Amino acid sequence: MPVGTSPKREREFRKLEKEFKQEGRYPGREDEVAARIVNKQRAQAGETQEAAGRERAGKPAAKAAAAPAVRDLPIAGYQHLTVAQIRDKLGGLSAAQRKRLREYEAAHKKRKGVLDTLDS
Repeated sequence: MPVGTSPKREREFRKLEKEFKQEGRYPGREDEVAARIVNKQRAQAGETQEAAGRERAGKPAAKAAAAPAVRDLPIAGYQHLTVAQIRDKLGGLSAAQRKRLREYEAAHKKRKGVLDTLDS
């Protein structure tokens, strides 16, 4: 893990590394894969030096500029829902709300099942 990471990210890294060793996944590369996962999470959360540099320069991240923010989505906790859970909640949404969800999904997770459902 890079120097200066938060204790939370360190715990996540140790947990993933231990999990991979117990399950026998990624033999000999457990620490590398765990570090990559945690670093990706850090980058998405804006905790890396690169993300901090963009904020200081006043440039929004590419994804943030192209899609609505999580707080603007019509379904609470959307980013943590499964495809099936999202499908169940789409019934009462307006066309504008579905469009906002589609833009967010296309810019972030790009789940085919969700995108297909939002297109239909």
